[in-house]
Amino acid sequence: MIPERLNPNLEAMQPSATLAMTARALERKRAGFPVIGLSAGEPDFDTPVEIADAACQAIRDGHTHYTNNLGMPVLREEICAKLKRDNGLSYEPDDIICSNGAKQSVAQAIALLCRPGDEVIIPAPYWVSYPEMVRFAGAQPVTVPTGVDTEYRLTPDRLEAAITPSSRLLILCSPSNPTGSVYSREEMQALVDVLHRHPQLYVLSDEIYEHVVYDAEHVSIASFDGMKERTITVNGFSKAYAMTGWRLGYMAARRDLTRAASKLQSQLTSAPSSVSQMAGIAALRMDSAPIEAMVRAFRERRDVVHAGLMAIDGFDCPMPQGAFYLFPDISAYFGARTATGDVIDSSDALCFHLLDQCNVALVPGAAFGGPDGIRISYAASMEDLLEAVDRLQKAFSSLDRA
Repeated sequence: MIPERLNPNLEAMQPSATLAMTARALERKRAGFPVIGLSAGEPDFDTPVEIADAACQAIRDGHTHYTNNLGMPVLREEICAKLKRDNGLSYEPDDIICSNGAKQSVAQAIALLCRPGDEVIIPAPYWVSYPEMVRFAGAQPVTVPTGVDTEYRLTPDRLEAAITPSSRLLILCSPSNPTGSVYSREEMQALVDVLHRHPQLYVLSDEIYEHVVYDAEHVSIASFDGMKERTITVNGFSKAYAMTGWRLGYMAARRDLTRAASKLQSQLTSAPSSVSQMAGIAALRMDSAPIEAMVRAFRERRDVVHAGLMAIDGFDCPMPQGAFYLFPDISAYFGARTATGDVIDSSDALCFHLLDQCNVALVPGAAFGGPDGIRISYAASMEDLLEAVDRLQKAFSSLDRA
């Protein structure tokens, strides 16, 4: 048999830890255990009915064929209007490319900008896919640790220290997955001041959680002076509109960059589903009431879960200002022993112990570049969240930290 030889860039990638934990939890649930899953990164709400109805009507009207590779012109016009209205960004439809989810938009942006030998600066904790996409592009991820001391936000000093002559791209995600942190206008300006000293550095701004904010203002880095030409803004419909399964995202950038992305997309997937695009048009045109109702529910859940976690001795968890995750520092429990004598020596060991001990599925922080933490999604019913908090409090109290 001829031995398989795979692309070494693929070999360097790691599988998604969030999907792995979700799969493990589903296996346990199928076996009859009362598992509460707080590991998945998607709203637990249904897509608003106005969007679903528009998609059904699109099928009846025959919108079931290939579209322009960049996406339907009318959809890109609506995205331009949204960017102007919500973000203060002026783009033309040909500056926009729609893809099969924001994840594809992120991957294509990295692929078109990064070359072997380039370095990509990624504040940690980060979304699990960023460094893997960078590695597949042949570039080198450079992670910059942040912690509870800065509420998981990158500081100008840490950014400056990470920049080298090989630095090509900075990836920012605000609101953040996995921490829920949001950069204020003043904090973003401080980062921009650093970037102005390093004109070779592009920015990939992942704004997929833009509308899920509490007591905070979402700010697009491309709106700052001198930043639009060197920023690729990625957004989509998955989180704000509860459309994860529709797979529709987009990037806005300088036209030569969108043309390059279009060339790549034309050879990989072509445009996203025509029906999803019609649904996206309806989403951008609909009243904001469904989004506001969802965000109110998330805020209530956040407050309840955060209070429950902070009641656990040794927990340190900044209050998130956006997204639907908490990222507590649980390092106080490293070295603790379980009732069976096993030692908790990592966030992985802790999460698998919690799944086996109290049937709550969380994601180890190590997967996000934050080995002292765990990611907890509160995109679940209040009933499940209250039960999960009760189970977690009991499970942590049973660990011996002596």
